[in-house]
Amino acid sequence: MSDKDLPLLTPPKIHKRTVIAKSRMFEIETLELEFANGATRQYERMRGSGRGAVLVVPVTETREFLLIREYAAGTEQYELGFPKGLIDPGESALEAGNRELQEEVGFAASELTSLKQITLAPGYFAANMQLLLAQGLTPSQLEGDEPEPLVIVKWPIDEWRSLLDWSEFKEARSVTALMLAARHLGLWR
Repeated sequence: MSDKDLPLLTPPKIHKRTVIAKSRMFEIETLELEFANGATRQYERMRGSGRGAVLVVPVTETREFLLIREYAAGTEQYELGFPKGLIDPGESALEAGNRELQEEVGFAASELTSLKQITLAPGYFAANMQLLLAQGLTPSQLEGDEPEPLVIVKWPIDEWRSLLDWSEFKEARSVTALMLAARHLGLWR
């Protein structure tokens, strides 16, 4: 199956956008939509910054994934996942990925491979994230903006399946990135 096999759809008309709430990080807006068949609906969504974000799967020369353990305010607990962050204005996704690596795990990558661009809850949230694989790592530290030191966890790439069973490794973006990295690295056996 390819994209050509899918029916061509006409996106709904947006008649009105209204910001109904705003914080330092988020804007919530309503969209008044009219679909091609005449149906109308009002949707609420969190509007993204438009900058995008990156998540990086770092692989060391000793065949280990580098993960970080950091506090997640949304779940009110520590989560194990891959380095991630927003793309700064004027930065490409690859530049942002390399910067986040240096800020969060203290390495720069000589080789960054795009695995996939994903969306997060697209029915309610306008945000895109680029998933990257980082190889050819060399020590390089940049100052980050984390409120406390991040705990770096090394995980043997040949044991990637057991990472899926680890209780703190449940953040969907990191799980998706792990699966794509395992496929890219030929670990499916």
